[in-house]
Amino acid sequence: MAFSLEDIQESLQNFDPEQLNDIDAVGSWPLAVKIIIWLIFFIGVLALGYFLFINNEQAELAKVQTAEQNLRADYENKYFQAVHLEAFRKQQIEMEESFQAIIRQLPVDTEIPGLIEDITLVGLENGLTFTSIDLQAEVRHEFYIEKPIKIIVNGSYHDLGSFVSDVADLSRIVTLHDFTIVPARSVTRGQDSGGLLRMEILAKTYRYNDEPE
Repeated sequence: MAFSLEDIQESLQNFDPEQLNDIDAVGSWPLAVKIIIWLIFFIGVLALGYFLFINNEQAELAKVQTAEQNLRADYENKYFQAVHLEAFRKQQIEMEESFQAIIRQLPVDTEIPGLIEDITLVGLENGLTFTSIDLQAEVRHEFYIEKPIKIIVNGSYHDLGSFVSDVADLSRIVTLHDFTIVPARSVTRGQDSGGLLRMEILAKTYRYNDEPE
């Protein structure tokens, strides 16, 4: 039996929505109403299936893809390390040797008097006169111990510059800080001492802190 578009429109116009409450009268509903009801039911089933199954599957797929990317990145990192393992080992040995060389440049406590003698000798060779050279309280850091030495010397500007340069070139690590230079004064007369300068400078040497906290 064929139905024209006009027949379908007429059946919908003549249909009483109250009949939807009477399930037993389904057989008397117009065909167009039945088709609409089935379409709504079908779309509802598809939507429910999507949210209950497909949506969950998509979330699981996204999780698996993220895990795959992480595993791939981890694999590439470990592969890189494996390929360059020998180079890393060689570099580690070189770093350890460099570290030990630096450690050997740091004086131990028993070498501090010898270091002071070296500084004094450098000053005398540059024609300086020492007023004082005193050890200060050591300063402890996490990996090293700092041992300051306060130095006061008199000499010409050129000789003072040579002294600073020679101290910096000592075989042991010595750094120079907080220096001041003023005209030297005669202790007895309070007059300029022949154009000489008085320099106060703080030298710092270091040793490795191998003592437990």
